[in-house]
Amino acid sequence: MFYIKWFFTLLIWSVIAVFLWYTLPRHDVVQITGTDIKRVNFEGNSWFWSTVSTGGEVGQDNTADVYMINAIRPNGQPRVYRNQDTGWHWPPYFKFNSADLQAKAQSMVSTAEAPKWVLVRYYGWRFNLRSLYPNAVKVWAVDSPDHKVINWFNIIFIAGFVMIMVALWRRWRRFRERRIDPVLDRIDDWFIDLGLWFRDKRRDYRDWRDRRRT
Repeated sequence: MFYIKWFFTLLIWSVIAVFLWYTLPRHDVVQITGTDIKRVNFEGNSWFWSTVSTGGEVGQDNTADVYMINAIRPNGQPRVYRNQDTGWHWPPYFKFNSADLQAKAQSMVSTAEAPKWVLVRYYGWRFNLRSLYPNAVKVWAVDSPDHKVINWFNIIFIAGFVMIMVALWRRWRRFRERRIDPVLDRIDDWFIDLGLWFRDKRRDYRDWRDRRRT
């Protein structure tokens, strides 16, 4: 029972961690090499694509045109972002300016001979097997590829989340001690009394049986 309890506890916290990893904003320093529009089929991947505003209406075949931003990291690795509105849906970035962001990204396109370094704020994952792309939320110019960003939002959010979880856990523990544990103790006492009653009845039956035999 101890191992089962810890297994489910770790499973729940792992799901929460993966959810926050996907949803919370992160940053990349990249060189934008181009922008384009990609026809995307949302079949099977709808959870990882926004269908609020995709640069084109979603057709009956469950496909739509999506703005894409192509980039290169300072280490030479490619990085591709989608550029979609989130609207009022999840995650709550309230992004309605995908067309404006695409125009800004186009103005920042540069070459390897004269690179312009850009900081991209995004959420989501790049998963080649399922053709998933992180969603760019904001882009702005930086001075060098070594530009560092302190993600204060994530720090404050995670600190607040941990404090809320600790507060909820303490309230749950006090509620359990006051309401649940006494009930469980009474149930345990009832089972113990029931076991003792059966033991006494079994002993009385044996005594009666022995007297009958004699």
